[in-house]
Amino acid sequence: MTRWFNIAGPCSDDIHYMLSPTVRLPDLEELIQQRSYFVLHAPRQTGKTTAMLSLAKQLTDTGNYAAVMVSVEVGSAFNHDPTAAELAILGAWYNTIGDSLPTELQPPAKQWQQEEPGSRIKAFLRGWAKAINRPIVLFIDEIDSLQDQTLISVLRQLRDGFPNRPENFPTSVVQKWENYINNIQQQPDKFLHLKL
Repeated sequence: MTRWFNIAGPCSDDIHYMLSPTVRLPDLEELIQQRSYFVLHAPRQTGKTTAMLSLAKQLTDTGNYAAVMVSVEVGSAFNHDPTAAELAILGAWYNTIGDSLPTELQPPAKQWQQEEPGSRIKAFLRGWAKAINRPIVLFIDEIDSLQDQTLISVLRQLRDGFPNRPENFPTSVVQKWENYINNIQQQPDKFLHLKL
């Protein structure tokens, strides 16, 4: 099959010309082994999503982790309604995880809907971590598509679960940001700086 250069979304090595996505980011595995929560920041179209997808598959294939890339972009339609955003995000995550991981690594049935608004993401991740026998590595794509109270709610839930890892929360969370630095410089009062 003929290969071509791709500038529209994740690359596939069987149809696109590409460099190894994980070789270019050698420190990521070490950060994951250290149970770090961190930001992957780079300009658009530089291979961040491709690298996260590849590393998630590679980590899961080792048998040591349940690693998956999920997106929060569906929640951006509800930036002023964190409750609706949570439900949209978790519905998308549930489907993505179901498509990406084997049955034994998938989260339990949709139980987060009974949780209080503002705690559903934390409850989902906690329930999933407790239900499987591997530490979870969660790659979150498009986190900077969220704004205002919705972004704050998601980040606070991740921070709140952080001390309970790895048995009761993802051992490592990687957030992909494209516009983080620019947004902070332009509107510093709108951003909550969470240090983990």
